[in-house]
Amino acid sequence: MIQLEKVGFIAGGETILADISFAVTKGDFLTISGPSGGGKSTLLKIVASLLTATSGKILFEDRDLAELNPVTYRREVSYCFQQPALFGETVADNLRFPFEIRGETYDEGRAVELLSRVALGKSYLQKSINEISGGEKQRVALIRNLMFPPKVLLLDEVTTGLDEVSQQIVWQLISDSNQEGITILQVTHDRQEIAAAKQLLTIEGGKISELKRF
Repeated sequence: MIQLEKVGFIAGGETILADISFAVTKGDFLTISGPSGGGKSTLLKIVASLLTATSGKILFEDRDLAELNPVTYRREVSYCFQQPALFGETVADNLRFPFEIRGETYDEGRAVELLSRVALGKSYLQKSINEISGGEKQRVALIRNLMFPPKVLLLDEVTTGLDEVSQQIVWQLISDSNQEGITILQVTHDRQEIAAAKQLLTIEGGKISELKRF
């Protein structure tokens, strides 16, 4: 699904990542961990095509990422930020957006279905994004990424700072999405998530220090 070959990233004369090589196959769930400042989030942003590697190559389904249409790629490889970035005025504005950019008719039934999977009712569609909690915002941001299921879902510490209830709800949806066939790469510091990892990639000082498959 995704293959990295000696990927490196230099910013401001500083080497952030060096010689990163690994492969992820369809249906994998790869957990990326390691000390703060080690380059984990930078790596995820490079895979998301939000940053461009300064060396090496990334292949998506055997195609060079550098040669792919960024818009098409980001629909198939979807990135979810640590801090949920909602826009517009209501929750519905956010869940309608994936349809608008594809030129398709908004499917409210799909929105309600996904809201129910994160323990939010239909009434949330009309709620102002300024009236919902941080945990609820993260749930909305995540299901916005799933309105059209991507082939790969990239998660940058999406459960960090959430209350226990929201964390469990988000984690369950992530796990279910993987069971439904979505390939997942997640960056996390959460000890429980690391302990539950199926595959664990540890990055220290911009390099892979360990890759375990359980």
